[in-house]
Amino acid sequence: MFNVGIVGCGNIFLMHAQSLVNTPGVKIAAVCDIRSSRARKASKRYNCRYYFDYNKMLKRERLDVVHILTPHNLHPPMAIQALRKKIHVLSEKPISINPRDAERMIEAARCNRVRLGVISQNRYNPGSQLVKRYLDNGRLGKVKAVKLIVSYHKPDSYYMKSDWKGRLDKEGGGVLIDQSIHFIDVLRWFIDDRVEYVEANVARRMHKLIEVEDLAEGVIKFKKGAYICFYLMNFYSFDADPEIEMDCENGRVKIIKDSARIGFYDGTEVKAAPKPNEYIDYGENRRDYWGFCHWIQIREFYKALRQNRSPEVNGEEALRTQRIIWRIYKSARQHRRIYFK
Repeated sequence: MFNVGIVGCGNIFLMHAQSLVNTPGVKIAAVCDIRSSRARKASKRYNCRYYFDYNKMLKRERLDVVHILTPHNLHPPMAIQALRKKIHVLSEKPISINPRDAERMIEAARCNRVRLGVISQNRYNPGSQLVKRYLDNGRLGKVKAVKLIVSYHKPDSYYMKSDWKGRLDKEGGGVLIDQSIHFIDVLRWFIDDRVEYVEANVARRMHKLIEVEDLAEGVIKFKKGAYICFYLMNFYSFDADPEIEMDCENGRVKIIKDSARIGFYDGTEVKAAPKPNEYIDYGENRRDYWGFCHWIQIREFYKALRQNRSPEVNGEEALRTQRIIWRIYKSARQHRRIYFK
C-alpha cells in the first residue's frame, strides 16, 4: 500500500484525488494547503489528515509518494525536499520554470533512488495514442510538418482569482508554459528527434493585469527536417478545441482535442475518440480542456513504482519539453533564432 500526500488543494486537486481513489493499492494519507478552508474540506472528503505546512506533513507522515499541485515556482523546492527524504514525487506540469531547477530535481531523484514523474495527461488521450502508434510502426512515415493552434479564453477575472497566475516569477510565463505546454510535449513525443532551433515571438495583446504573455507564435525545427509551426493565444471569446494538423510521408493527421483522424494516401483511414464510460468521474469541478486522462497516467505512475522502473513521463522526459519552452522564451526576449547544442 502506497501512503500518499497531496500538497495543493486547488483547482486540479480532484483530478489527482479521484484518480488515487480509483487506483488499487493507494491510500490518501494527508493533504496540505496554505488555505485552511481548502485543506479541511479536502481532508473531510477523503477521510485523511490535513496540514497547512508542507514541512510538517513531510515530518509527521510516513509517506511513500507526494503529489505536488502548487504554483509552478514551488515545484522544484517541494519536490527536492521530498525526494531527499526518499519519497517518490509526481508533480503537475511544468516540471519547473527553468531547466536548471528541473536538472536539480532529476539529480535529487537519482541520488536518493526514488522516482520522479510529471503530469502530461494528453499523451494518454485516445487520439494521441492512435497517432503515436502509427508513427512508431512506420505506417505514417516521417513527419514533415505540424501546425498547432490553441485558442483559449482566460479573461482578466481568471487571473484576479489567483495570487500567482499571471506573475512572471511564480508562473514563469503565460499561454505557452501554462496552457500550451501539453501540446508542445505531445508533439515532441510524436516526432522523437533532437531539436535544431526555435524561433518565436510572445506578446501581451489583450490582458491588462498580467505580467506574462497571452500570445505566442513561432517555429520549432528538428534535426531530421520536421518542424512545428504554432499559434497560441488565451484571449479568444471561448475555450475552443485545440487543433493539430500533421503532414507525414504516407498520410495526414488531424487531432481536435482528444480525438484523431488519420487519412492515408492510399485512401484508408483510422479514427480514435474518447468513450466517457471508460474513464472515472472527477466531479463537477473538472475543466473540460483538462481531458479525462489524469487517471490513466497516475495509474501508470504507480504501476511503475510497483515494478521498480521509471514512469513513462519521468523527469528527463519533462526536461526535454521544458528546454524547448525555455528557449522559445529566450528567442522572444532576444529577437533571434536559438539553436540547440
